[in-house]
Amino acid sequence: MTEQSISVEDYLASMPQGMGGLNDKLGVTLLELSPERIVATMPVEGNTQPYGLLHGGASVALAESLGSIGAGLHGMPDKVPVGVDINATHHRAATSGLVTAVATPAYLGRTQVTYEIVVSDERGKRVCTCRITCALIPKEKVGL
Repeated sequence: MTEQSISVEDYLASMPQGMGGLNDKLGVTLLELSPERIVATMPVEGNTQPYGLLHGGASVALAESLGSIGAGLHGMPDKVPVGVDINATHHRAATSGLVTAVATPAYLGRTQVTYEIVVSDERGKRVCTCRITCALIPKEKVGL
């Protein structure tokens, strides 16, 4: 696939549920969008575990969203992404401010896509590294 940029507004308008309910609850803001680079931010506040640190699951949810968006853009217009694997390494704690996630492709195939997602704090320090692999499924097989 050639690079296909789409505005954030057009992308969100084309999705049946925008960014989706979980991303709305997490406060995720999509900033940049193409199959080669997806960027979003998420506040730490409201997404913490009992000790006041950014919840690892929130980082993974953010990463999964960005990797799935990239996979979906790569598969457009006939295929949709279905996650088959995700993993995360948590490097350091974040306790306030915004984290920024940047997703870049590690592999863009016809039926499978892998993205690496780096979540960083406001100082640019890496908080978490994730990798997600999605299968690209024909839309009619998933009822779309």
